[in-house]
Amino acid sequence: MKILAETKTNVLHCPSSNLKLGSGIAPVAEMLERGINVSLGADGAACNNRLDMFTEMRSAALLQNVVRGTQTLPAERVLRMATIDGAHAVEFNHEIGSLEAGKRADISIVDLNRLNLTARPNIVSAIIYAAEASDVRTVIIDGRIVMRDSELLTINEAEVIREANTQGEYLLKQINA
Repeated sequence: MKILAETKTNVLHCPSSNLKLGSGIAPVAEMLERGINVSLGADGAACNNRLDMFTEMRSAALLQNVVRGTQTLPAERVLRMATIDGAHAVEFNHEIGSLEAGKRADISIVDLNRLNLTARPNIVSAIIYAAEASDVRTVIIDGRIVMRDSELLTINEAEVIREANTQGEYLLKQINA
C-alpha cells in the first residue's frame, strides 16, 4: 500500500468478484486512509455474474462494516467511489463522474417510489443499501437517452439475449468437444 500511495496508483475494488472467487476482503478503508484512489467495478461477468453497480456499492460498504465496523465506509463515500473516483482512475474526471456544467450528461434516474426504497431518511444511503438495477427507469449517456421507462432504446434486448444464448451454447459445445 505504501508503494500504491507513493506512485498514486488507482485501485479498482471488485467486491462481488472477491466474494465469488474467495479472494478475500480488500482493505479499502486503509487504502483510503493512505490517500489511495479506490473506485468500484465488477471484474467481468465470469467473475461475479451480475455486472451490477448497485450490488457492488452495497457489497463494498457491507464488507468494510464487517472488517472495520459500521460507518467505516459511509454511503456517501461509496457513491463517490462509484462515480468521480472511477472517472479519476481513468483520467476522465474532467469530463465525467459528477454532474457539473461542461461535463458529459451521464445520468441514471432511479425510481424512488419502489417498495424496497420506501422509508428513506437518507437518499444516498437508500441508493447504496436498498436500490437495485431494476429500479433504474431512465439512463442518459453523454446527453443521449439510451433507456426510457426501463426500455432500452439503442439495442434490441430480445435479440441480444438470443444471440448471447446462441454463442454460449456454441462455446459449451466447443469446450465439450
